[in-house]
Amino acid sequence: MTVQNPWSLSVIDLIHRPGEMRERQLDVPTGEDMGNAVIGVKAGTDVHLEVRLESLHDGVLVTGEADTVAQGECVRCLTDIEQAVEVEFQELFAYSPDEAFDYEVHDDSVDLEPVVRDAVVLSLPFQPVCQDDCPGLCPQCGVRLLDNPGHEHEAPTDPRWGALAGFEVAGDTETVSEEEKR
Repeated sequence: MTVQNPWSLSVIDLIHRPGEMRERQLDVPTGEDMGNAVIGVKAGTDVHLEVRLESLHDGVLVTGEADTVAQGECVRCLTDIEQAVEVEFQELFAYSPDEAFDYEVHDDSVDLEPVVRDAVVLSLPFQPVCQDDCPGLCPQCGVRLLDNPGHEHEAPTDPRWGALAGFEVAGDTETVSEEEKR
């Protein structure tokens, strides 16, 4: 028994019938993560698809929108974030193999997964943030600065002056003895 690919849509009624068109709406779970190490659509998350399938002389033109939710973490303060993902895509699935087309109609169906994956991954931010003006973490102690806006530390001492830290100036430096003047 063969497991049906949920991303695959049958186009048997459109093949070699230019001008024919139909629309479909479906919710498809992702089989594996879509994204990068910082943010992405996790495996098992539903992707809502609204697609329009149009038969052309060369193949089937698929135009659509995909809506889902990406999860990740803010690159500045490392808190968990969720971001709505809404992308549009359009691709021609050719009837015969040709170098000019990236995708083909296989077994009277089109596989939307690589097309949607490319559109979703390219729409994700390279460095996601929880808010545009996120101050991040304190570089000295790691406290989240958004939660502690008045957070401060003592000014660090330059280590080159560390050996002189114990010395104190004794007396007035402006008074010079007569012997020192000669």
